[in-house]
Amino acid sequence: MDDSQLLRYSRHILLNEIGIEGQQRILEGRALIIGAGGLGSPVALYLGSAGVGHITLVDDDVVDVTNLQRQIAHTMARVGQAKTASASTAIAAINPGVKVTGIVARADATLLDALVPQADVVLDCCDNFATRQAINAACVKHRKPLVSGAAIRFDGQISVYDLRDAASPCYACVFPPDTSFEETRCATMGVLAPLVGIIGAMQAAEALKLLSGAGKSLAGRLQMLDGLTMQWDEVLVPRNAACGVCGPTGQQRDLV
Repeated sequence: MDDSQLLRYSRHILLNEIGIEGQQRILEGRALIIGAGGLGSPVALYLGSAGVGHITLVDDDVVDVTNLQRQIAHTMARVGQAKTASASTAIAAINPGVKVTGIVARADATLLDALVPQADVVLDCCDNFATRQAINAACVKHRKPLVSGAAIRFDGQISVYDLRDAASPCYACVFPPDTSFEETRCATMGVLAPLVGIIGAMQAAEALKLLSGAGKSLAGRLQMLDGLTMQWDEVLVPRNAACGVCGPTGQQRDLV
């Protein structure tokens, strides 16, 4: 780190759990963010401000005026732009030293199989179940830690799925791919604006802990927030030995 970086990141360096070594790991880190909307906005801004060396943003949408109620990386001036380009501009305005790669595409299995191996941490900030399962499958396949967040109406949840830890479940252990439920989205159900900020900020914190080596991650714990009462509940989530994704009959068998 040069003098300007020592000054910029001094508040991290002052933390014994991070220090110069941990901040250096952040500067050398590579984060893959899937989704540049409500959750992806605070995630991208916080990881950028913290100095994550290379951030890859994946989103196939453009900025719409209805996004601006909660998607804080975007502005009126950038309505109509690709969300990845808009978020890249926002990061550069805070920290021009961070390299950002924006990919305007839907995160399908082929794209994820190419991008996940290059990342040190993957952040699921998307808004649909099928993409979440595809992200998880790629993270299981390539043994990459996944920080997953979700928010709808007044309800939020967050956890870390990290198969580098033998006791950690994958996303499919907790939410099996064959689960039948009604897909809910902000466009039809609504969402409290700061809720995505709360969950997104926590996702960024978990990612920075993973990159720097500080503290203990949320792996094995699912935290759920009721925004109407501001009450948190935590559920311990063990690994499912019969999981079709990370279990002996799933992709995991090809990795051992």
